[in-house]
Order: sequence, then C-alpha cells, then structure tokens
Amino acid sequence: MKGRHKQSRDPKGHWLILILVLPVMFAVLLFEGWTTHEVDAATTRSPCTSPAPDAVARGGPVIGINAGGIQTASMPARTVALTFDGGPDPVWTPRLLDLLRQYNARATFFLYGSQAARHPELVRRIRAEGHEIGSNTYTGAVLGEASSARFSAELDLTRAALAGAAGLHPNLLRMPRITTPDTLCGREWRAARQAAGRGYVLVTADRASRKPAQGLVRQFSQTSIAYQQTRSLLRNPDVDRFTTVSAGLRLVPYTPATTGERWQGTALIQVTKLGRAFVSAMTWTLAIAGGLGLLRLALLGLFARAHVRRLESSRPGAPWLPEVTEPVTVLVPAYNEEAGIESTLLSLLASTHRQLQIIVIDDGSTDRTADIAESVGDRRVEVVRQANAGKAAALNTGLAHARYDIIVMVDADTVFEPDAVRRIVQPLAHPAVGAVSGNAKVGNRRGLLAKWQHLEYVFGFNLDRRMFEVLECMPTVPGAIGAFRRDALESVGGVSEDTLAEDTDLTMALWRAGWRVLYEESAVAWTEVPTSLGQLWRQRYRWCYGTIQAMWKHRGAVLARGVAGRFGRRGLTYIALFQVALPLLAPVIDVFALYGVLFLDPWLSAGVWLGFMGSQLVSARYALTLDGERLRTLWSMPLQFFVYRQLMYLVVIQSLVALFLGSRLKWHRMRRSGTAAEQIGGGAPYKSLPTR
Repeated sequence: MKGRHKQSRDPKGHWLILILVLPVMFAVLLFEGWTTHEVDAATTRSPCTSPAPDAVARGGPVIGINAGGIQTASMPARTVALTFDGGPDPVWTPRLLDLLRQYNARATFFLYGSQAARHPELVRRIRAEGHEIGSNTYTGAVLGEASSARFSAELDLTRAALAGAAGLHPNLLRMPRITTPDTLCGREWRAARQAAGRGYVLVTADRASRKPAQGLVRQFSQTSIAYQQTRSLLRNPDVDRFTTVSAGLRLVPYTPATTGERWQGTALIQVTKLGRAFVSAMTWTLAIAGGLGLLRLALLGLFARAHVRRLESSRPGAPWLPEVTEPVTVLVPAYNEEAGIESTLLSLLASTHRQLQIIVIDDGSTDRTADIAESVGDRRVEVVRQANAGKAAALNTGLAHARYDIIVMVDADTVFEPDAVRRIVQPLAHPAVGAVSGNAKVGNRRGLLAKWQHLEYVFGFNLDRRMFEVLECMPTVPGAIGAFRRDALESVGGVSEDTLAEDTDLTMALWRAGWRVLYEESAVAWTEVPTSLGQLWRQRYRWCYGTIQAMWKHRGAVLARGVAGRFGRRGLTYIALFQVALPLLAPVIDVFALYGVLFLDPWLSAGVWLGFMGSQLVSARYALTLDGERLRTLWSMPLQFFVYRQLMYLVVIQSLVALFLGSRLKWHRMRRSGTAAEQIGGGAPYKSLPTR
C-alpha cells in the first residue's frame, strides 16, 4: 500500500462532462424561457404618435410595399379569407381543421414560430390539407416595441421553424396586436416597413362594417369562441368561396426552403423539444428535491426530539447499567501530524478515565510526528512506527498491539474533553453494543469557511446521528472519536482497506455482524477542519467517494434480517436518498429559483426559495440548541447557500462520475495547523500539562 497518502490526480472526465453539458443545458433553458415567457418586454403597444399613411388606413387589408410604393388589396365579392392567429394549438387547431374539412373550406393560419417548433406535426397537417401558412412572429411580440435584435429573431426563427416543420418560407406576415389597416400606426408602421423590406406581404383584417358578400379577410384566434364564430360564418349563404389569402388575391404564399435551411429548422425543433423536456424534468425534480429536503428536515426534528426523550428515560448505557471502568486502549494513527499530535496526546493524558494505553501508530511520517509523540514522556504513550500503508493498516497495527478489550480510535488532529473517554465507553456496558460514536465538534472556527463547517457538523452530522440512533441504523462512527469492543472489531476482521471511508465501512460491517452502534453526544472531541476550499474539496471528495464505495460493498444488508436488515433498509436507504440523490437534485432548487426570477413570477420564486432557506435556519437553530452551541453562528448560514452548498453538490457529482469512469482515488491529506483546541479555553491548553 505504498504511497497511499500521496495525492492523486483528480479524474478529468467529470470536468469534461460539466464543461460540455452544463453550458448547453443552460443555453437551452434560457432559450426556452425567452420563447415561452416573452422576456425582453415587447408585449404591449405604445399609444400611436402618428397615424397610418392614408394609402394604408383607407386601403384593403392586404398590404405590399415595394419600389412602386404602397399597394393594398381586398378579397373579391362573395369571397372570404378565413385567417387564424397564433398556434398551432394542440386543442383547437385540430378542431378547426376538422371543421374546415367538413365544409370543404380553406384558410390561412398565421403561426407562432415557437408553437410551430413545439407542434411540427400540426404544421404539416395544415399544409397537407391544403391550407396556407403565414408568420405571426416567433413569440407574438409587438414588433413596433421590439429591439432590433428581437425584431430579427422573431422573424428569422419563425422562418427556421417553418422550414424545419414543413419545408417552406412564408411570404405572408400578420403582425401581433394588429387588426385593421389603420392600426398600423406609429411604431407599428415603422416595423411594418422593415418587415416589408424583408419580402413580407402584410395581412391585417377588414373592418367589422364590411359584409361577407363584399368579400373580406376575417381574423380569428384559436379559441372556443373563434370556433363558434367560424362555424357560423361557414354557414353564411352570402359567401360562395372560403379560401386562403394568396388564392383569393393570386399571391405567392411561400417559397421552398433549401436543404440547409431545413436542417437548421430541424435543429431548432429538436432544441425546442429538449428545452421543454428539460423544463418539465426540472419541474418534477424541483418537486422531488423540495419534498425530500422538507422530509429530511421533518425527520431530523422528529427523531431528534425522540432522542432527547429517550435519554430522559433509559437506553443501553443508562444509569441502571453498571459504570464502565475497564482500562481502554486508544489508537492514534498519524501521518505527518507534527502540528497537532502533542495537543491530541496531552488531552488524552488529561482524561478522567485514568487507565489508558495510548498507541500512536506513525504511518511512515516524513516529519517529526513520531519524535514529538515519544517526547511526551508518559509511560501510557507507546509509539509504533511502520512503513506508509494507510490509515486502515495503521489502525490494524495498533489493534495488534492493544492490551485491553475496549478500543477508542482517535484522529491525530483531535483534542478530547477531559471526560470524553469516560463518557464514550459507557454505552458499551450493554453487551449488544459493539461501537459508539462520539460528538466531534469543530475546534478551529475562525473564518467563514470554518463557521460553515461548524454548522454542518452540528446541523448535519450530529442531528443525523440522533436520528440514526433512534432508528438503529448509525452508518458511521467517525474516525475523530469512536469507541469499540475489541471482540466486535475482531468479528469483522479488523479495519478494512477496501474503501476510502474506512470508518463508514467498519461501522456498516459491525451492523451486518449483528452489533448495535450508538451515539454518545456528551463525549466531545474537537477536530480541525480544512481552512481552504481546495483542502475542503479533497477531504469531502474522499469522504463521499468512500461512503458510496461502502454503500455498494454492504448493499446486501438491505435484504438481510434482524439488526443488519434494519440497518440496511433504514440507514442505506437514508444515505442513498438524502446524501447522494438529494445533493444531486438540490441544485435544481437554485437553478429553478433563478429561472423563476427571470421568466416566471419573481416574487413567488424568491418566496419559495426563502421559505426553503428559512426552514433550514429553524432546523439549524434547534440543532445548535440541542448541542449547547451559541446561536450567533446562524448569521453565516444564508451565505452558505451561495458557495458551500454548491461545493458539496459538485463533490457528490465528481464522486459518482469518478466511480462510473472507474477512477481510483487515493488519500488526500489535509495540511494541519494544530488549531483543533481553539474552542477550549481560547487556545491549546494542553501545551503546559505536566507529564507523569
């Protein structure tokens, strides 16, 4: 196991996936939001500042502008051009087509490009049944109010969508919010001239005073009311012919799209489908993630309260059981821990549990770790040196040198409270208990990153442990502070080297062997946490990667009976849902909150997000109260939502991708500063402790 402590190159595959996938998905989401929710204003008309030209206002509803000037036209007598705006609508377009077929009538459908991209099969049906297709812009934006970029996009994207759906370029345009020719006034007239410059013939509608017998262009939307009005008009005896605008005036309705344009249009349709599917998936994911998040908070609160009531009554290790006073062997695996090893040892030597054998296993350190441990000068401290083989191997070496039947495992950067050893071994009075988790707290809390980890330890880890004990499914006895029966350790073959989370792997193995695992929150130890994002990333990456490895290794517990089965079905299911699946889904809450602010109701979206954050604050406050911690740290929690949470999400993503790619992760060691005891008396009080 040489080089286990050396840093390895992180797998690059996950970054490649993120670089390729995330920008594409973000662009698709933005495009879907823009086309669906009409961002960039252009939804209402400004009052006209100048009237439409007389040739337009007094002319017919079909308007052309070319080198010869303005030309207008009207339908011949007893001829009606039925026109339908918007759509294609999946409900009313098929009904209108069926109605027109019943009366052997033809019509002109002015389509939204966005709807055409969503329902290309309806576009093809409209054309196949002999009807005409025109442009109604892409999203129905008011062209007179649109920016130049929006103006071009509205027309060009519609051309692309219709090219992909039906292989055509429309020559007819109906500008949204335009009815009769005189409504082409002010800014709308300027937009009309720009559209005509692109080759479009503008189609409005005749005034209400014009009769069908005179010939007219009739404008409908695609609604139930329009359906009834269309059916009534189709029965009018004064009309001989219901036709399209182009057929009635002998115009060219469209031009064929080129092969390249059809490919572009097909790509647009596929992007639109992808966007709709993505938004739909995000909506469902948001519901699932939000539900899981709230369920987790409810479960934590419920079982934390149950844990408190349980402590007030009885449980293994309660006063009615005999006090454990047996001697204890403390194992301290260490690799390059010269900054904190002395504080760790002195805190153990100050323990109120006097009968101790403290074994420091120096795992091939290249610094003064072993020398400092030997210089403590207490006969209870033994130093065992070995070649670098990893933490699991170091613990097994220490176990081989242990003289006593109760084993306490300690990280070399951890400082114990004086009564921590005595308290953590008390639950072992019950013969069914094989291991006990202590209460690891953050010692170096200076700086925002350390405060966030302090909140995570109290709110996440320790609140979880209270629930795990009530449900009898504690998945991890942390390496920082844990107590074990020696025969329990031997029954599972010692500490396994199969995973990077040797503490989780060991705990799960104990459950599968039939042992119970408890949590003793009064056994407090102070540990040093990473002080930089890089160190935090490497530490959590190893934790997450190793936990998933351990879950897979012990997946058989789900189908087991008795103690092992309860652990598997409860503990493994909880980890899979709330420590793997939920972090993968949780970014959707943030992304969809941003999507909602940009494209939906910003106040509602912000309210939902703030409500979710508020529920976490309430739960964190409860956790801090249970742990006897000051509440003032809560001020930093809202900031945690913008950096820390995202980092934890990426850790889970990276771990899963690394596993799927078959990458093998080696140990990532954190650089220590020896500040784990900052919260005890304001410094490292054990430096001046006299030796015995």
